[in-house]
Amino acid sequence: MRTTLGRIHSDRRPPGSRRAQTLLWFRTVGCLVTLACSLLAAPRASDAQPAAKVHRIGLLSAGGPLAARANVEVFQQGLRDLDYVEGQNMVIEYRYAEDKVERLPDLAAELVRLHVDLIVTSGTPETRAAKQATRTIPIIMAGVGSNPVETGLVTNLARPEENVTGVVAFGVELWEKRLALLREAVPRLSRLAVLFNPGNPGTVQGVREIKAVALAMGVTPQFLEVRDARAFEYV
Repeated sequence: MRTTLGRIHSDRRPPGSRRAQTLLWFRTVGCLVTLACSLLAAPRASDAQPAAKVHRIGLLSAGGPLAARANVEVFQQGLRDLDYVEGQNMVIEYRYAEDKVERLPDLAAELVRLHVDLIVTSGTPETRAAKQATRTIPIIMAGVGSNPVETGLVTNLARPEENVTGVVAFGVELWEKRLALLREAVPRLSRLAVLFNPGNPGTVQGVREIKAVALAMGVTPQFLEVRDARAFEYV
């Protein structure tokens, strides 16, 4: 079985406020979740589904519940706006890796064993773990910051194929805007320290884009590896 949910939404425009961007992403994700739930609940002649089906959604995050709280609240509100209310016609199974990326495969497998109707992910490592755990349960990415084609999550943005779709935000234009804002705040900026996690496959593309943009602006970037909070003792 292969599930195709359609086009991946990509935003390469310069970002507005962080809050506005988050609202847009999670409202779009809410619409995709509603579409997926509607498709899954549609009755078939040979296998009619009950009218009052309670959908089970898996939410997979590499961080912790405290860090994800703001985004989760927006996501929940977006679903309520579309008449999906947690505890009534929808259940959300939350799984947090607590900044231990190596836990993601086990958490994704746990969601699959719970027979969730779909899985919502919030980054490249989460999406990759979910895709490795299932090829049939729909996976919806929320604001992935890397090119999902380059990271192997999908083969095509216009028609992702298989069971992955969602919202992505990547591109040199975004980093140009971010560094331009930083230059406005620090006019004499000449060196830039960039912390990144090499364990996240999505950062490889980001590092390349930041380096290109920074050098074009006459800024020398210095990249420092940070895999977890303990690394800050040595940075």
